[in-house]
Amino acid sequence: MSNSSGQRIPVNKFGLTEVFSPTPAKPEVDVVFVHGLNGHPHNTWTSENAKVFWPSQILPGFLEEEKARVLVYGYDADVTSFTDGASRDKIHNHAEHLIAELVANRRIRKASERPIIWVAHSLGGLVVKRALIYSAEIRGMKTEHLRSIFVSTYGILFLGTPHHGSDVAQWGNRLEWICSVMLPKKVMDSQSQLIDALKTNNETLQNIDRQFIQILSRFHIYFFHEGKPTDLKGTLKFIVDETSASPTVQDVERAVIQADHSHMCKFEDESAPGFDLVAEGIQRYAGEAPAKIKRNWAAENQERTSVKHAEAAEATELYSGTRFPSTSELNLTKRTASVKNTPPQRDTPQKNTPQSDSNSTFGNSSLGREQKALPSTEGQAEFDEHFTVEDITNDKELA
Repeated sequence: MSNSSGQRIPVNKFGLTEVFSPTPAKPEVDVVFVHGLNGHPHNTWTSENAKVFWPSQILPGFLEEEKARVLVYGYDADVTSFTDGASRDKIHNHAEHLIAELVANRRIRKASERPIIWVAHSLGGLVVKRALIYSAEIRGMKTEHLRSIFVSTYGILFLGTPHHGSDVAQWGNRLEWICSVMLPKKVMDSQSQLIDALKTNNETLQNIDRQFIQILSRFHIYFFHEGKPTDLKGTLKFIVDETSASPTVQDVERAVIQADHSHMCKFEDESAPGFDLVAEGIQRYAGEAPAKIKRNWAAENQERTSVKHAEAAEATELYSGTRFPSTSELNLTKRTASVKNTPPQRDTPQKNTPQSDSNSTFGNSSLGREQKALPSTEGQAEFDEHFTVEDITNDKELA
C-alpha cells in the first residue's frame, strides 16, 4: 500500500496508523477512518480489483488546501464486539481504547485542539458514537484531557451505519444481514448463538443510539446509504436500507452511494460511484472545521476556568475563620482513629496579632485543641501541602 506520494506505509491491524500527513505543512485537521464488523483498517477501504487504498492514495489530493492528516483505526471487530456478553458493553472497551489512542497520538504532537472528522462504515459508526458519548461524559480534572476528542470533533460521515429506530424486530434483521455479508460462512455456522444475541434484544446497541441523540446536534452529520442490494443466498436485500442508514433528521445531510453494503466504502478511483459525494463532504468539513473548533475550545476553556474558580471559592469558604495548623499539628491530625486516645494538646495563643479570634477552632473537637489565631503565610503553605478537604472530612468522621 502506498500514499499519494508513492511511499509504502504498513497499516497496523490494531490501533491507529497515520497513512498521510501533509509535508512540509503542519496538519490543520485530522480525518479518522473506522471500519465495522469483521472489518480491517486497510482492507475495508481498499478496492477489490485495483487494490486502491483510497484514504491515502486518492483522498489527500483533494485536501491539499485543508492540510488534512489521515489516520485509520483498527480493532478486534469480531461478533463478540457487538454482542451483549458477560461485560454487557464490550463495545465500550473499543470506544475507550479509541479515545485513549487518539488523545495520546494528538497530545504528543501538541495537537490536542486540532479539529477531527470521522468516516465510519457500517457498525464502525456505532464505535464512533460510543467513543464520542464516552468523551462527552468526561468531567474529572484528572481525566479532562480525554474530553478533547468530543470538543474537537466537527463532523461525522456515516457510510451504511444502521441507526436504530422504533422497529426492534427490523433492527435485529438488519444486524443478521450485516453478519451474512461481512462474516465468512464458517464463522456464521460456528458462532450462530452470538449472532442470535447480536440481532435480538441488544440493549447495548440500542442504548448507544438513544444516548447519541442527545449530542448529535453539536456535530455536522452526513448519512450515506447503499443504492444497490446485496445477494443473500439468492435473495436481493438492502442490508441497511435508506430509512435506517439515512434517517430523516433535522439539519443532517443525506445521500445515496450506488454500490452494495460492502462496496460502498471502496473507491477504485475518483470516478467511482459515490466518491465525489464523500470526498466533497470531507473536504468541506475540513475547510469549515478550524474556525468552529477554535470557538469550541474557547468556550470549553472558559467553562473549565469557571469551575476551578468555583471550587476555589468553595474551599475558601470552608476554611474561612479557621486557623491553619502547624506541621506538628498536621502530623497529629492526620493519624488514624487511635490518635483520639492520646492526651489533648493545647496551642499557645499568638500575641499582638490583630487577626486573633478567641472563638476560632479547627479540626476535631474530640482532640481538645482550641486554635486562637489565623495562620502566617508559612503555616498556610504547610497546610496546603499536607492537608486536603478530604482529610478534614475524614477527621470529622472519626470523631
